[in-house]
Amino acid sequence: MLEFLGIPDIWIALSLFLALAFVLAFEFINGFHDTANAVATVIYTKAMSPYRAVMLSGVFNFLGVLLGGVGVAYAIVHLLPVELLINVDTGRGLAMVFSLLAAAIAWNLGTWYFGIPASSSHTLIGSILGVGMSNALLNDLSIAQGVNWHKALDVILSLILSPLAGFLIAGLILIGLKRWRPISRMHAVPKIHATPEARAEQKPRKKPPFWNRLVLVLSAIAVSFVHGSNDGQKGVGLIMLVLIGFVPAHYVLNLNASPYQIVRTRDAVMHMQHFYRRNQDELNRVAPAQNLTDAPPIPYRCETARTEETIRGLTQNLAGIERYTELDAARRVQVRRGLLCLDDMARQVAKLPSLDPQEKADLDRLRKDLTAATEYAPVWVIFAIALALGLGTVVGWRRVVYTVGERIGKQGMTYAQGMSAQITAALAIGAANLYSLPVSTTHVLSSGVAGTMVANRSGLHGGTVRAILIAWVLTFPAAMALAAILFWLASRVAS
Repeated sequence: MLEFLGIPDIWIALSLFLALAFVLAFEFINGFHDTANAVATVIYTKAMSPYRAVMLSGVFNFLGVLLGGVGVAYAIVHLLPVELLINVDTGRGLAMVFSLLAAAIAWNLGTWYFGIPASSSHTLIGSILGVGMSNALLNDLSIAQGVNWHKALDVILSLILSPLAGFLIAGLILIGLKRWRPISRMHAVPKIHATPEARAEQKPRKKPPFWNRLVLVLSAIAVSFVHGSNDGQKGVGLIMLVLIGFVPAHYVLNLNASPYQIVRTRDAVMHMQHFYRRNQDELNRVAPAQNLTDAPPIPYRCETARTEETIRGLTQNLAGIERYTELDAARRVQVRRGLLCLDDMARQVAKLPSLDPQEKADLDRLRKDLTAATEYAPVWVIFAIALALGLGTVVGWRRVVYTVGERIGKQGMTYAQGMSAQITAALAIGAANLYSLPVSTTHVLSSGVAGTMVANRSGLHGGTVRAILIAWVLTFPAAMALAAILFWLASRVAS
């Protein structure tokens, strides 16, 4: 059985299952933090019972992961330097996976225990950056080479700006709802600005008015869906790193790729050769060849000077094949490494100031064909991540719901505030998905609630807001430091 799966012995099998358990544990804990936020307002406002809301959230999280593609998943993965990505199937690559997961899990558990809506996205990305910088120091490289900083800056900006946008937009929506009143009820106080407790005192029913309830439920569904298509993909990317590391023969390439997709990849390789030759002199000045004689022993490196050699290897391996299953395990690994190196070169070409805008647009399209075989995920991986998220929500939703509903503001949340925060979160996360940018559901929603509290002149609960801000500021450096230390220790053991 193990030989059929491409696993050489029982110890590798046990390590694989342990690594998969780490990833699923991270997504399970992610359910405590982020998926619980997707249903926090709908539960607090009593628009739905907790377990109905959780079940509905689980279904739409699953659909979000299933239909959301893998853009965010690989945006996270490609924060790592390409040298680590092409050597995932080595001891150092496996040390990387365990280190970043252990650091992310430890920080997430700690913040959840204290009921702080900390961000799983911040935690994971901080861990990845920590591993990248630790790897650079171990290999006598500069910090600039340890992380894909171009991608990292895009991700960090999205994580910083999205909560600020959530705060402002949710506050503006609430102000609009406070000013809007039907002509027939100009002198009546709209029911949507009541808290669940106030409505329970006035009416025997505890549920919000029908249309308020409908909007709350639909916006909770939307948040769950976009959360699945954003946060769920982070776990998908991590599982793919694990599978490529332990079972490379089966997962380094998408073995279900069609002959048409393989032809497009082969054509993209040839076009990249033309790009490289046209820009060879300038590219060599931007990314000069490294002196490998004094470099630490890394199994495989990407170098601009070896681009022609990489293209020849890819052309030979892809010539005449209709399925990647026609390649043996070693050649599949070679193809993956070649495609990743060529894509890395394409990224450097795209930065050239002399590059024509039309050529840059063509280059972006070629990169999609180059990575089609390496950026994918089997259905069972997506299902496993969705299930872990749902189970985490069922177990840990109470702490986060209480924090979001009552501890951010000095007064309880009204129906209008719940709608404003949820609509804002759905729009912000959905927009981030269009650009394959990871954002924090926790911070977008909690900042949206804070924005509505300010707009409602309810005031903010200083202790809770201070704890959230401290967690926001400390998550990056804490996760980075913890992951860097763990990777350094694991690398010593692996070597």
